[in-house]
Amino acid sequence: MCLGIPARVVAVRGKQAVLDLRGREVVADASAVSVSPGDYVLAYSGLIVQVLSREEAEETLALLDQVERAAPVTQ
Repeated sequence: MCLGIPARVVAVRGKQAVLDLRGREVVADASAVSVSPGDYVLAYSGLIVQVLSREEAEETLALLDQVERAAPVTQ
C-alpha cells in the first residue's frame, strides 16, 4: 500500500514546488494545483494531488508520528 504524506510548500518554481516533507526537502510537480509557500499539500509519487488545510495536515502528521512510535520501522 502506498501513502500520500502531507508536506509544507517551501517555494514554488514554475510548475514545481519545493516541499518540506517531514524535515526532508523534496521537489514535486505542482502543475495540477495552485500552491504558494506556506501551503500544506498531499504529495504522492512526486506529484501534488491535493491542497490541505493546516489543521488537516497537522492532524495527519501527528497520527503518523503516533503510528511510528507504536510500531517503529526497522531497516
